[in-house]
Amino acid sequence: MKPSAEELFGPAGTPRVVVVGAGFGGIATGVKLKQAGIHTFTIYESSLGIGGTWWDNTYPGAEVDVGSHLYCYSFKPGDWTRTHARQAELQKYLEETVDEFGLRPHVQLGVAVESATWDGARHVWTVRLDDGTVDECHVVISGVGFLNVPRYPDWPGLAEFEGPKFHTSRWEHQHDLTGKVVAVVGTGSTATQLVPAIQPIVKQLYVFQREPGWIMPKGERDFSNEERAAFTKRWRRQRERWRMRYIIEKTLWGGNLFRPGSKINETREQFCRDYIDRQFADRQDLRDAVTPTHPFGGKRPVFASTFYPALKQPNVELVPKAVASVTRTGIIDADGVERPVDVIVMATGFQAANYLARLRIVGRGGRTLQEHWGSEPRAFLGITVPGFPNFFMLYGPGTNGGELVIMLESQAEYAVRALKRMMRERVTAVEVKPSFEARWYRWLQSKMEGTSWTVSNNYFRSPSGKIVTQWPSGNMVYRAMTKLFGRLSETTRRRRV
Repeated sequence: MKPSAEELFGPAGTPRVVVVGAGFGGIATGVKLKQAGIHTFTIYESSLGIGGTWWDNTYPGAEVDVGSHLYCYSFKPGDWTRTHARQAELQKYLEETVDEFGLRPHVQLGVAVESATWDGARHVWTVRLDDGTVDECHVVISGVGFLNVPRYPDWPGLAEFEGPKFHTSRWEHQHDLTGKVVAVVGTGSTATQLVPAIQPIVKQLYVFQREPGWIMPKGERDFSNEERAAFTKRWRRQRERWRMRYIIEKTLWGGNLFRPGSKINETREQFCRDYIDRQFADRQDLRDAVTPTHPFGGKRPVFASTFYPALKQPNVELVPKAVASVTRTGIIDADGVERPVDVIVMATGFQAANYLARLRIVGRGGRTLQEHWGSEPRAFLGITVPGFPNFFMLYGPGTNGGELVIMLESQAEYAVRALKRMMRERVTAVEVKPSFEARWYRWLQSKMEGTSWTVSNNYFRSPSGKIVTQWPSGNMVYRAMTKLFGRLSETTRRRRV
């Protein structure tokens, strides 16, 4: 006779869950858990507020690259003021979601999860927190994502620089940039938003570019009052959401967008070239400097309508050189030219391939997740890892592609289905079979062959050189896989009662 759910999981009869992170992924998980009737969970967030990346990244100009009506939960539409929502509006949206779905009592802010260790005899995770306390749970769900550990450069002399210096994801608002000489290092998505935002107020702006990326105009703007009124109708919001989703799915179908030589890849690259030609028709120097030499998609494509015009302003100088070193009062580029600056802003990205860098996960046999991975992070569907029962990742290895929020919802639903199976079948451990992870990783790596990712300098690579962050297709295929392969890939066990 099977033991009861109460005997296995406690008086509530539902597994105790720890969710790490209160960003889009962690909040989606909380909502899905409550919808499944599971209320025995805690969301630990290291920051002092809700939002994840939208709490951390408060730099001027911060906004999303995807249309607002798509970059939101399927279960909660937003009353958006812009085609592409800015940081403050997104953070407010997440706060509203937490309150609307009753998650506030489950959230503990300012508490970081340092480690989680699996107890194979009791089938529980021992979770150590940075306040010195210990929690126990049956299931751990990581919602920390992969763009959360800033990449700080190792320029000689940086520590001796006398002025303010900070990473864009750790913006220091106490420094007024008005009338200052500012250096922004980097020209990725963050820098293309930041530069136009601060250009009107600074005295001089130096933009250091190690390598240009392909940029497409985004068309961002405020919605008119008439548009906002129209979007109060549910069918109008849904139509807009499905329109944008169709465009993304059509573009990503088959993965040819990221394959040099394919029609869609060549068309997209030519579109970007034409955009450069239009913007810099009278500036051959800038036209040459911003034109990449790698194929389209080799680095993360950038959507920005105001960055190129900002580069042409009289108080902006694009320096198409890497930073070689820093002095007490300035920056020296790779050609040895020094430029005096008051402030250094590092738009140098994140340690994308260094998954769960701040979270020590110890699975069966005392083996850590990093030891299991070696130099190649991998997980079945980017979610589960053999040897780590009842552990699930959101936005894990190989899932950076398509539309992010849809991916996160799919992954949260995957984890919740496993929990429901635990309750239904009275099992206390669910784990992916090693054969499924191995086959998945081989298949995913085969899809990387011939892509522009493999021939470009980007943050998608692991130390071994493998592309470990990317998903090569759209959401539809991935979502179908999460629904079809979950149960097939799992093995279950029950602890002794």
